[in-house]
Formats: sequence, structure tokens, C-alpha cells
Amino acid sequence: MGLSSNLMAPAAFFIVLALFSVPTDAQIKSDEGFISVFISSKGLGFVKDLLMHKAVSSLTPIEIQPIEKIVKIPLVGQVDILLSNITILSVGVGTSYVSSGGAGVVIVASGGTANMSMNWKYSYDTWLFPISDKGAASVLVEGMAMELTLGLKDQNGTLSLSLLDWGCFVKDIFVKLDGGATWFYQGLVDAFKEQIASAVEDSVSKRIREGIIKLDSLLQSVPKEIPVDHVAALNVTFVKDPVSSNSSIDFEINGLFTAKDGIPAPTNYHKKHRAPVSCTGPAKMIEMSLDENVFNSATSVYFKADFMSWIVNKMPDQSLLNTAGWKYIVPQLYNQYPDDGVNLNISVSSQPMLKIADDKVDTTIYSDMIIDVLDSGEVIQVACISLVINATGSIQISKNNLTGSFGLTEFTMSLKWSNIGDLDMHQVQAAMSTVIDTVFLPYLNLHLAKGFPLPVLPGFTLENAEIICRNSQVMVCSDVVHTGEYDLYKLLPLWVNMLSI
Repeated sequence: MGLSSNLMAPAAFFIVLALFSVPTDAQIKSDEGFISVFISSKGLGFVKDLLMHKAVSSLTPIEIQPIEKIVKIPLVGQVDILLSNITILSVGVGTSYVSSGGAGVVIVASGGTANMSMNWKYSYDTWLFPISDKGAASVLVEGMAMELTLGLKDQNGTLSLSLLDWGCFVKDIFVKLDGGATWFYQGLVDAFKEQIASAVEDSVSKRIREGIIKLDSLLQSVPKEIPVDHVAALNVTFVKDPVSSNSSIDFEINGLFTAKDGIPAPTNYHKKHRAPVSCTGPAKMIEMSLDENVFNSATSVYFKADFMSWIVNKMPDQSLLNTAGWKYIVPQLYNQYPDDGVNLNISVSSQPMLKIADDKVDTTIYSDMIIDVLDSGEVIQVACISLVINATGSIQISKNNLTGSFGLTEFTMSLKWSNIGDLDMHQVQAAMSTVIDTVFLPYLNLHLAKGFPLPVLPGFTLENAEIICRNSQVMVCSDVVHTGEYDLYKLLPLWVNMLSI
């Protein structure tokens, strides 16, 4: 039963697996998964070992129903024996392993032990008068073994956990009586050994079944989106049943960004066939593959939310925020509005699209920059310059967030309209280069540095993560460590609260 406690872990075991790639009452319902999460045999072993340790303490105590029996004892006769207050106090973990395949995930534990306490009482009649006695006993259970087969299925975008098959077996028990006659010890062991073993097996199995039912119910209640900020959330609905094979599990989740506050969400993304991207180096616990449409759905949400426009009223080169700084660039601007303040009103004019190539990310940003003059408290729009900015960037990991940064490759520009006559665009180009290098891209990178959360359970941190960009995908290969920040068995309610923000 030590190992039954081990196997109490399976339910929580699957909770963690599910939440490594957690689920959204998301606005997008798609049968395509744009994020896949592969948990290797190394990852399964990590989760099993961690949760078995926690499960041992959470399983006990277990109270077992009283056992009563009339036993015929040589030279004594018929004796009525009652065992009561039977309690499994603690368990010890033996060896265990986890494997996965077509039938589900199988967890096997053996060599478990358990310590029990109980009260005993017996009575019998003689030709003179009735005789009775009572006392306590301790029981050591050895050689416990258990095997569970568990299934995970997609159920309307969440995971459903089921117990497909199970068995719990006790090899031997040893009883130590506190008091009692010599004949009573052997009589008790002979009469009750099998019943005690059977009661332990049944009680442990019942506790596990109840636990899995409760945890399956909790899985169904997990929200299906991870909030990113007040604008967007990440849709983490499961789109198909997990695939178990060769001691690993593969999940597919929607993975697209969705919008909050009624902002229309992207709906026109379709997953194309991509050549698989493999991790390099030593095997990692988890591998997450993110299709480039994940990132493009994010730019769509933020663009539609008008989150890609801002007014520049501070910058390293403050001279450009006064018409005097434009005196030799656009003379007529200074002539008409001498020594007036200037704001630069920048807005992205169409959704930026990202292309993930070998070890880099490319994008083209179309934007308009309106030059505003602040004249006697009035804001006067004087000219609009259209910019086409080609940038190349990289993707990094910061704790459990995917972050990035971009640098300028090249840009082109044109005059969209002007209320102060034609501009010498050759003269304006140097000023625009300054604005892009010192304002536009730093502002963009400031937001990208915050990143967005990968689907990793609170209390766990990615370690030694490797990022590979190739074939329109970003592959994250990483080990996972438990920070000890949260109690594992309190994580699920905490996760639900976090995702309900």
C-alpha cells in the first residue's frame, strides 16, 4: 500500500501533465492545435517521483471498517473476536515506474509498506463463566504492489481523467499484540490475516478511485485561457485526445491569442503542414512547439485593440520635439511655427506578420507618423510620413515567459500628406532613422521583454531551456524544476483562481 499511496499520485500526476499545457472559455473553437506539448519519459518520471512523495503524506490516515469473526480455537472452543479502530497510519514507498502506450498510462509500484494500529477484543463461554479480554495491536504490511491504468481524453476542450484498470495486492502482514493470551495471537493471525490484507487492499483502492473522480471534476472546472494582460489571453483548450506512446505523452492545444472586452478575435488561421523540428543535445523533460500563427494571432489581437499606436513626447534626442530641431530638415515647418513644441503621433497601419526562419524572426511593420505642432495650446497636424520598417529579431526565455527583441534591417518612407508643402525626404530620412532606432524599436522591445506566459504550472520553473526557430515554428526544449513555492495539492485551486482573473 505504500505503493498504493504512490499510486494515489496518478490523479494529481495527470493534473500536472494537463497543466504543463493547461487549458479557455476562449472565443475561438478550433480543431487545430497550434501549440503541441510533448512530455518525455524523463518528464513523466520527474512528475511521478515528485507526486509520489507528496501522495504518501496525503493518503493517510485511512480508517477501515471493524472486522468480527467467530473462530474455533483448539482447547478453548468458539471465540468471538472483534477488531476495531483499524487505521492505516503511514505508508512507505517502494519502487515504481511509469509507462505509456495505446491503452493509456500505466503506473506500477511494488515493495511498499504500511504501518497500522487496531484494537482487539475477544470473548468466549466456559462451563463456569464467560471470559473476555481486550487490548491493542500494531500491524506491519509488507510487499504491497499496485498497478493502475489511467486514461486521458479531450472533453469539450478540457481533459477528462479516468481509471481504466487497477489492482492492489498485499503480500504479507505481521501483527504485534499488546497483551492477550499466547493462544490468542496465533488464532488471530490465522483467522484474520487474509481479511486484514483484503480490507487494506479494498480501502486503498477505494480512496484512489474517489480521488481520481474528484480530480477529474476539478480538471473539468479549470478555465480554458491564460490571461496575458488586460487586452489578450492565450487559448489553451485541448483540441484532441492526448497521444500516449513509447513512454511519452503528446498534447495539442489551440494556442492562439484571444481578445478580451469584446474585441474581435482572429478566426482565419489554419495550420499548415510543417516539417518537424527536433531538439538537440541531451533529452529534456518537455518540448513545446509553437506555430508562427500563435504569434500572428497575438499581433492581430493587439492591432485590433488599437494597442499599436502612441504619442511620442519624450525621446533621447529632444531637439526633434521642437520645431527648432527641424529648422534645417523641414525649413517651412520652423518658418511657420518657430520654436513650437512637437509631438510624433505614431500608429501601425496594418497588422504586422511574423515569419519564423532559421534562428531568427522577420517582420515588416507598416506605420504612419504624423508630426503634430503644439501651438498656443492647440495641436496642429502638419504632415504624415508613411514608414515601411523591416526588422529581424530573436526569441528568448525569461523564467516561464517567451520574450523577444527586434533590430532594424532597413526602412523606406514616403510622404503621405502635408499641410506645409513638399518635404525633402532625403533630409527627413536621417531624422526618421533616429526616431526608429531610439524610439520606435526600443518601445517595441520594452513590451516584448515582458513576454507572454508559456503553459507551465505555478510552482514550477523551466530550467536549461533551449529555443530553436525553424520551419515556421518555435521549439522550446526544457527541463522543469519544482521551486517548492506552492503545495502541490493546493496548486489546482490556485491555478483556477489565477486563470479567473
